[in-house]
Amino acid sequence: MSKRVLLIGGNFSPEPTGIGKYNGEMISWLADNGYDCTVITTYPYYPQWKVQPPYDRARNWFKKEVDGNITIYRCPQYVPANPSGKKRMLQDMSFAASTFFKIMQLAFGQKFDIVITVAPPFHLGLLATLYKKLRGATFVYHVQDLQIEAARDLAMIRSKRLINMLLRIERLILRNADHVSSIADGMIRKIGDKTGREVLLFPNWVDVSKFHPLTDKAALKEAFGFAATDKIVLYSGAIGEKQGLESLLHAAAAWKHEPGIRFLICGSGPYKARLEQMAEQLQLENTTFLPLQPASQFNQFLNMADVHLVIQKSHASDLVMPSKLTTILAVGGIALITANPGTGLHELVSRHNMGILVDADNQEALQTGIARAISQNTTDIARNARNYAATHLSISAVMTRFKEQVA
Repeated sequence: MSKRVLLIGGNFSPEPTGIGKYNGEMISWLADNGYDCTVITTYPYYPQWKVQPPYDRARNWFKKEVDGNITIYRCPQYVPANPSGKKRMLQDMSFAASTFFKIMQLAFGQKFDIVITVAPPFHLGLLATLYKKLRGATFVYHVQDLQIEAARDLAMIRSKRLINMLLRIERLILRNADHVSSIADGMIRKIGDKTGREVLLFPNWVDVSKFHPLTDKAALKEAFGFAATDKIVLYSGAIGEKQGLESLLHAAAAWKHEPGIRFLICGSGPYKARLEQMAEQLQLENTTFLPLQPASQFNQFLNMADVHLVIQKSHASDLVMPSKLTTILAVGGIALITANPGTGLHELVSRHNMGILVDADNQEALQTGIARAISQNTTDIARNARNYAATHLSISAVMTRFKEQVA
């Protein structure tokens, strides 16, 4: 009899980026490899922060979907159009409340062997702990983002009392989990310091056959409406406050009189309108905003760029691992990464020489890094990036290790 897996997660397929993308691909892989999978999630809203069609007509109701040996229960939640710290907490609480009723409904049916929660939202681990207590399932707690520390360090939550209460809840979850995993060495160290226990490496992956290097960059640039000789500096991903993308606009301002250098910001998020307004105020005719690109042409789109920006504020450098980096590596892209020495991200990139590193929150360093990336020979970096992705980040390799460790 195949093992039964229950995933409790606030993001899931068909969300195209971030945690929802990885949750969906994880469950698809498990289902393809003989597991009977059930998912409790909500309606797709990320990165637009708005429930997406055709789900927008049913977002206030519970919904069941069945696809082969995958069963998905979608639960309603509040989705703020302009998320703040308080609104994000309300969103997480609303989803946890609706999910609780679904957990209780499923708790007295056929038993799940493994229950997985993916943080954020971190407190979904309480529901997994409840199910473990009721039915004796193995509880796997996977950390994609150190949500509490990020909210504290980015001043999204300013109350020390509230932060301490959230950390106590998290410690309870970590004590009850049978396995704890995370996506990067720096995050693993931070979680290990909290718990004193082993934390497994379960990195984000990439489809290295779907995303791969292409050679005719000039033709790709023309296909997307740029001149063949343009140097394209690309940011593609979620557009939120923690990315610190104002620095990208200031960099674009420094090159505003260089017609051959184009800055491209591609994605969606609550901060995009503010950036567009700022770009207009700075009169940045060299900067273009685009929506998320279709999956069918995303490999070509990424290959077009000469520089891929992976920008984070310094406070977030070891609290999150940017998911966009895996795809950049897969296409052999030149990633310009803001990460300070001593962080896990800096150590990883430096060890494999697969990107250009600059200090976070340092405007001069960012602009110097962009100049280096568009003017110097970066062939070795591109080759190392692709080799690392092919060797370490294929979904088959990552999920096989995960299965051997916990499933």
